[in-house]
Amino acid sequence: MPPPWTPDSWRRRPIRQMPAYPDAARLAAVEDRLCRYPPLVFAGEVRRLKAALAGAAEGHAFVLQGGDCAESFQDFTANIIRDTFRVLLQMAVVLTFGASLPVVKLGRMAGQFAKPRSSDTETRDGETLPSYRGDIINGPEFTAEDRVPDPARMETAYFQSAGMLNLLRAFATGGYADLHEVHRWNLGFVARSPLVERYQDLAHRIDETLAFMSACGISSRTTPQIHNTDFFTSHEALLLPYEQALTRVDSTSGDWYGCSAHFLWVGDRTRQPDGAHVEFLRGVRNPIGIKVGPTTPVEDLPSLLETLNPKNEPGRLTLIVRMGADKVGRLLPPLLRAVKREGRSVVWICDPMHGNTIASNAGVKTRSFDSILAEVHGFFDAHAAEGTWAGGVHVEMTGQAVTECIGGAHGLTMTDLGERYETFCDPRLNAEQSLEMAFLVAEELKARREPVDRSPAVAAR
Repeated sequence: MPPPWTPDSWRRRPIRQMPAYPDAARLAAVEDRLCRYPPLVFAGEVRRLKAALAGAAEGHAFVLQGGDCAESFQDFTANIIRDTFRVLLQMAVVLTFGASLPVVKLGRMAGQFAKPRSSDTETRDGETLPSYRGDIINGPEFTAEDRVPDPARMETAYFQSAGMLNLLRAFATGGYADLHEVHRWNLGFVARSPLVERYQDLAHRIDETLAFMSACGISSRTTPQIHNTDFFTSHEALLLPYEQALTRVDSTSGDWYGCSAHFLWVGDRTRQPDGAHVEFLRGVRNPIGIKVGPTTPVEDLPSLLETLNPKNEPGRLTLIVRMGADKVGRLLPPLLRAVKREGRSVVWICDPMHGNTIASNAGVKTRSFDSILAEVHGFFDAHAAEGTWAGGVHVEMTGQAVTECIGGAHGLTMTDLGERYETFCDPRLNAEQSLEMAFLVAEELKARREPVDRSPAVAAR
């Protein structure tokens, strides 16, 4: 039997990616204040998400997870929040039609402020300073003052998350997410896309479906599901003092929930079975994600799944695969077989972003749209070969017209990166590239669900 879990039992385990706060008393004071603040999300919402993810684990739903690599305090504006939310809604409508399944919408929003780093320090022009670890920890400017970990930033993150959640809930339930309105936005995107002819058929078929539903009396006025939508938040549970401070007991069930977000995940650098992050996450009842990369040992995965989901509850665990386009076909199948052999219920999501980061000639990080799409195709191919369900996609994206990833229908090149390269961490798909990705994945989903004609006439061709 594992030792008893408490919200602070992680403090007795080895921990990675923990910032070195210079003032322990100040850190403790901030944690104490956060413990008294209201929860950001509620147990009932978390249970609703878990039920939706259970459907995705069984092949009855598809998951879309998207948002910033790392949120920035300076981007806390209604327009930026609205634009990212809007693109995620547009993508979800297209994917819903392609998969003929409900789409579970997970935003990397209202809490994705911390970032793991490959090195504790950064050196520029002979000066070495602590690495930037996200706005919840320190600042992005390369100055000694900005790079000192400051616990007061946790409170700023809390209040910004609360404000963002308030706005997201209003958008999701106040009419902004109305299915007819979202599809109108998609028609505008299709009309200005260089690939207009490729996407027009899908867009028109969605239009016809909505018109048919309206003729049958199924409209925004009669059906809340068309007027409203469920939208959930997610982030990496990296900064454990913050996560512990926002852990609460549900008054109806007596269970512990991480109330900083609906969905929490453990990263590729912090998923050690005996580590602090896994220890914290094993005790909260939220749905949990595990990043699975090229360094994930197949033999370690069963024990990790047992630790985080001993009762094998559907919807509890999501495996977010980040291999790289050149590795997914070789490295993913053994993991699929291992999980299938153990009889484990998981949602498999493809993260085609992290394994496909490259550097421009100027040393600027970017990602190729073609490589991102190639990993998605490889992910679907591996699942088809193993008879498992490819349950979703995860993209780092923004609703803004940034120029951080190359390729796509508008043909961004390395020379375009300087026009609007605004990320503090990893490059993101812009609004146009994100929607293009959704249309292409929808085509993939539609093609894979259509039966293959194996008649003699077709075979002869």
